[in-house]
Amino acid sequence: MLKVLAVCGLGQGTSLILKMNVEQALADRGIDADVEHTDVSSASNMGADYIITGNELAESLTDHQAKILIVNNYFDMEEINKVIDENLVN
Repeated sequence: MLKVLAVCGLGQGTSLILKMNVEQALADRGIDADVEHTDVSSASNMGADYIITGNELAESLTDHQAKILIVNNYFDMEEINKVIDENLVN
């Protein structure tokens, strides 16, 4: 099963919104994944296949083994769907 981290600065509200939107986008495509939300410093020490975060936070995660996917608007399902389609859908 894929492991996906939804990451924001503090790991509170914004990443929870992103997590729910990513889960919806993945479910719509029949992709089974474990999606967690967390803050950027915790994400550095967590295993994952993909990290979905904003551009500014992605810079602090460049050493992570996961593929970093950039979403600038965590509320924009169109942007989230596009990122999922371009990176996770075969």
